[in-house]
Amino acid sequence: MLLYGCYPMHVSLGHLDLMSRRQPLAVVVSDTGTASELKTHLQRVAAMREFASRELGLPDNGSYRSYAPLDRDYPVWNVWVTPEFDLRPRQSCFPVAGCVPYRGYYSKRLAEKYAAPFADAGDDVMVGGVAAYSTLGFFDDPVTPAMLRLPEERLAGVIFHELAHQVVYVKNNATFNESFARAVEIEGTLRWLEKRNDAAGLARYRDALKRADVFFAEVQAARAELAALYASGKHPAEKRQGKENIFAAMRERQHQRKAAEPAWESHDLWFDGLNNARLTAVATYFDDVAMFRELFRGHGGDFAAFYAAVRSRAKQLERSARVSA
Repeated sequence: MLLYGCYPMHVSLGHLDLMSRRQPLAVVVSDTGTASELKTHLQRVAAMREFASRELGLPDNGSYRSYAPLDRDYPVWNVWVTPEFDLRPRQSCFPVAGCVPYRGYYSKRLAEKYAAPFADAGDDVMVGGVAAYSTLGFFDDPVTPAMLRLPEERLAGVIFHELAHQVVYVKNNATFNESFARAVEIEGTLRWLEKRNDAAGLARYRDALKRADVFFAEVQAARAELAALYASGKHPAEKRQGKENIFAAMRERQHQRKAAEPAWESHDLWFDGLNNARLTAVATYFDDVAMFRELFRGHGGDFAAFYAAVRSRAKQLERSARVSA
């Protein structure tokens, strides 16, 4: 369609289409034509959603209390782009959300079309499907089929993560926003599994968190090596080879971990497509998670007190941004 050649129009039409597909969870569940498996999934989502507001202090609104059936794998695909020898992402800026280090499309084809010229020019590119996204409370965001493909602890975490964006959001600071939401995701999921006395799920999730810590530590170390390499006065060919050596070492460590612990196999696709953009995306979601989790523990695991402390930090950041501007 010609209208989709205009990015603002594409986003508007894609968002309106997604919103128009929403049906209340209770309506879908009570429909005799709904498949039993889908009913079970949505009943589980409804329980998670109630828990989010009741136990985690997350917004009690219409978000994730509706279901939007889709005829595609994901509601949105995000495109991350970084220069070949730079870890800083190319930003996309919007009136409400501010600048973010990616650009989202409601069509995989259009996402890949946007990414292609950057890749052709030598930039590092990542195109990835997104199971859910937040409109920051401006709309009642729906549950999508992509969310229902996730295991229970991941599904709960995504709901908690996206709702957290409605609690605190700092314009032009994606790392703060995503790391905070990731911390809420982790602490909320642990609380959810504990309340359900799901010992097996809790053990599985804690093992996944340990792997995530190892994974992020490696990403941090690689980013530090790459930053030093890119800042050096070496010839581009030397930088290119050094970059590939760093990535090859990461892939080899992944191979060794997987041999010792098969659960690491779930990371294979990520390591196969290693580039600056992938490292940057991980950093955006993980860089400040440890700080936020420490802040949560410092407030005795009280979500309300934690949110108040995060809001205070957010205001400080916003004041600093205004002064520096």
